[in-house]
Amino acid sequence: MDIDSFREYCLSKKGVTEDFPFDECTLCLRVMGKIFAITGLDNERFAVNLKCEPDYAVELREQYPEIQPGWHMSKSHWNTVDFEGSLSGRLLCELIDHSYEQVVKKLKKSEREALLQLGA
Repeated sequence: MDIDSFREYCLSKKGVTEDFPFDECTLCLRVMGKIFAITGLDNERFAVNLKCEPDYAVELREQYPEIQPGWHMSKSHWNTVDFEGSLSGRLLCELIDHSYEQVVKKLKKSEREALLQLGA
């Protein structure tokens, strides 16, 4: 999955926006204003920090060398995923979905209700 496919997939989800809050090279994808994916556009390899349930994060790291503890993030809740490695597109989409869902479930009830009201 390349950066354009990644952005397109993320932006197709309900309530997702993108911005560059830190600098002109660090792309953040947010659901209802909360970050679920971060990537550096100036990195040598295309990798994305994705939120993850802690036990699942450890399981993924043990199973796939392309998945490491989140770089510059909470190591228990974030993974850095190499999108240029051998991970399948299907798995990459599942990891993006999981990150999105991890953030959505932590939103305030009013925010979750507002998200449900948005068009797909």
